[in-house]
Amino acid sequence: MKIRTNLTRFAVPALFLLTLGAFHSNAQKIPNLPILDISEETDRQVIVANGDRVYQGHPTTLLLPNGQTMFCVWCINHGGAAGPMARSDDGGLTWTRLDDQLPEGFVTHQNCPSIYRIVDPKGKERLWVFSAALGKRGGPAMPSIMSEDSGKTWKEMPPLGKDFNCIMTWSSQIPLKDGSTLGMFHRGPGGADRSPLEVLQSVTKDGGLTWSKPEVVAKVEGKDPCEPFVLRSPDGTELCCLMRENKHKGRSLMMFSGDEGKNWSKPIDTPWGLTGDRHYGLQTEDGRWVIAFRDMAQNSPTWGHFVAWVGSYDDIRNGKPGQYRIKLLHSFAGRDCGYPGMELLRDGTIVATTYVKYRKGKERHSVVSARFKLKEMDERIRQTEQPLR
Repeated sequence: MKIRTNLTRFAVPALFLLTLGAFHSNAQKIPNLPILDISEETDRQVIVANGDRVYQGHPTTLLLPNGQTMFCVWCINHGGAAGPMARSDDGGLTWTRLDDQLPEGFVTHQNCPSIYRIVDPKGKERLWVFSAALGKRGGPAMPSIMSEDSGKTWKEMPPLGKDFNCIMTWSSQIPLKDGSTLGMFHRGPGGADRSPLEVLQSVTKDGGLTWSKPEVVAKVEGKDPCEPFVLRSPDGTELCCLMRENKHKGRSLMMFSGDEGKNWSKPIDTPWGLTGDRHYGLQTEDGRWVIAFRDMAQNSPTWGHFVAWVGSYDDIRNGKPGQYRIKLLHSFAGRDCGYPGMELLRDGTIVATTYVKYRKGKERHSVVSARFKLKEMDERIRQTEQPLR
């Protein structure tokens, strides 16, 4: 069965700018980082999966090279079973459910499915949806479904096995210069969801069919690094890994590699404005980065909501505040939101997708996208007479 969905749109033209000092008496302890609020502008929002009756959770997205076809996968209930998939052929404006076209066993894959496009050194493209475990939490690790025809058909693949025991599957993958792909994930002792957490990495040289034995690359005394997101410097020479810090007693963490992930620096604190859970981002045509996450920054007026940070790689590398942040969606269920998919369309539209209880009422969490262009956000900042850094 196919269902096409899109949100009826209602324009809310007002401009909101949150200033940190107006909300917190101790705002002098945090940087003067402007925050734009577009969370009430429902004309920007598209519902991928409505939570009328069922909790729709933890999506990831993938935009194909044609710039229009987008896939979204998510789980049922908080960290629950996989099964749902939707495709958009118009850059995320409307969606068609594909659940009944997927392998029957996909519904037995557990916790936060993540979709990736991996191209092997010979140029062969495969689409993958990895999950944490088969059958139940703690079951065979990292089962997947795979497509070799750009998502037209899918087949179930065997789990990667006990070396890949995890809390959730890859939270980030990035192509390396030699044509291989680096994947990163996290786990606790024995793969359990408990402290102390550590970040691991593995490499595939055949497009995702096989992976090297995972190795620990981040373990921090007194902290719990997890949910790594890897990005590349503008000159291509360095990898940066942003990590959630799960004790939430300070800022998020970051580390750097100058040799394609063979060695990593000691994790250090991120800038305040990047403090949050489950970072995922993209680089725009002008070189800036837009990174979305659940805001967990201490004393933030948007704490617990779905936000995006805007700034340069130099801001990240040198611990600078960045240019500004955007409140994308308001969570009406506390901090239960913020696992994002981020896609950049050819016209400059950014499609930021997450799970969130986006309005009051009996509805449960929905999968929702917020759409915006950086140029219009820049203009709103200029209207406040706050120069871009």
